[in-house]
Amino acid sequence: MRIARFAGDDDPRFGVIGDDNGVPTIAVLNGDPLYAGLNLSGQKIPLADVRLLAPVIPRSKVVCVGKNYAAHAAEMGGEVPAEPLILLKPNTSVIGPGDPIFYPTQSEDVHYEAELAVVIGRICRDVSAEDAAKVIFGYTVANDVTARDLQAKDGQWARAKGFDTFCPLGPWIETDFDPTSVGVTTRLESLGGGDELKQNGNTSDMFFKVPEIIEYISSFMTLLPGDVILTGTPDGVGPMHPGDSVSVTVEGIGTLTNPVVSAND
Repeated sequence: MRIARFAGDDDPRFGVIGDDNGVPTIAVLNGDPLYAGLNLSGQKIPLADVRLLAPVIPRSKVVCVGKNYAAHAAEMGGEVPAEPLILLKPNTSVIGPGDPIFYPTQSEDVHYEAELAVVIGRICRDVSAEDAAKVIFGYTVANDVTARDLQAKDGQWARAKGFDTFCPLGPWIETDFDPTSVGVTTRLESLGGGDELKQNGNTSDMFFKVPEIIEYISSFMTLLPGDVILTGTPDGVGPMHPGDSVSVTVEGIGTLTNPVVSAND
C-alpha cells in the first residue's frame, strides 16, 4: 500500500494511492495514519489534481547511518565501521517531491546521496532485530544531501547534513515492501541538458541490514512514530549544482526528484 501526504485546496492531508478505472487516484484518509490508522473518508481525488508533499514530517528526528556500503566507504577513504555510524538530521531539513534543494552560500561542494529510508510506526526502545518489522510503518526514498567541503572542514557532520532542504523524502510511503535486495539509483540531469546515471547500487550490499540498524539505534535512543532512518548510500556520490535536477529511485517504491537552486535566488 502506498500512502502519500498531499496538498490540494486546503491543509495537507493523507491518502492511499490507487487506480480508479485506469485513472491514478488518491483515496483520502481521515487524519494521520500513523496515529489514526487507515480510516478512509470515502473521498477520491485524481492524483494529477494534487501536489505530493514529504510523506512524513518527523516530529522528532531523522537518524542516518553512515558508511554502510563498503564501496561508498572506500570512495570516502575509509572502511565500514565495526558498529553502525550514526548521525542525525533535523526535521527542518525535510522537503518533499519537487521541492527545491537550496545550495547554501557556505558550500562549494554539495553532493547527492541516494538512500532507502525506514519510517517508524510506533514508540519503541530496545527492539531486537527479530522484532524490528513490528515497529516499521513503511519505507520511502531519501536523498541525504551533504555539503562535502563542510563535512571535511568541521570534522563532524551536523552542519554538512543539517541545512534546510537537505533531506528530500518521497514520493510516498510503501507499507508492503521487502528491503532485502532492491536497486538504489541516482540520475542527475544537468543544466546543460545531460542526463546521467550516477549511482547504481543494491540494498543487498548494505553491511548492516535494516533489522540490525533498528536494533542498534533503539538500544540507546527511543524511536517515535514518524521518525525516519536513512540506511546509507551506495558508491557514486558526487556534486550537483544550481540548475541541476536530481532523481533518486528505490526499486519497488518510486522516484524522488528535486531541482537544485541557489540559496541566493
